[in-house]
Amino acid sequence: KNIVIHYVGNPGTSAKATRNYFDGLADQDAQKEGVSSSSHFVVGIKGEIVQCIPSSEISYASNSRNSDTLSIECCHKDKSGKFTKETYQSLVELVGWLCQRFGLTSEQVIRHYDVTGKNCPKYFVEHEDEWEQFKKDVDVQIAVVEQEVETASQQ
Repeated sequence: KNIVIHYVGNPGTSAKATRNYFDGLADQDAQKEGVSSSSHFVVGIKGEIVQCIPSSEISYASNSRNSDTLSIECCHKDKSGKFTKETYQSLVELVGWLCQRFGLTSEQVIRHYDVTGKNCPKYFVEHEDEWEQFKKDVDVQIAVVEQEVETASQQ
């Protein structure tokens, strides 16, 4: 029903390192109390996109909304939580593609904050205008993807 945007808790980490962290959590003893955390995708500082689990599986990132959302973690350089231009562009493209693929709109793209009140993704929570611009950029990307799909189907 929604796509949830997050930011990683460790500034300066890579998409691969974040994916590896999630993979390591899967090896925990299920009988012992531990951290449960995962994400469908991680977008890196250089704009690389790593898929961690299939979209048909549940990730453990959005608390009460795990069962009906796709989660995207974004890497960032410092404690401000602001994404690099490359991270931002890849995030827009990924979210636009996912929206088109699953029949969602930018209004169905939410922040972790919108689920739990957690300051995540920090920059988009603290800069509401940047969050609104992001959703506008996603709208443009959805239209681009829809046009590409239509063009491909006519060939």
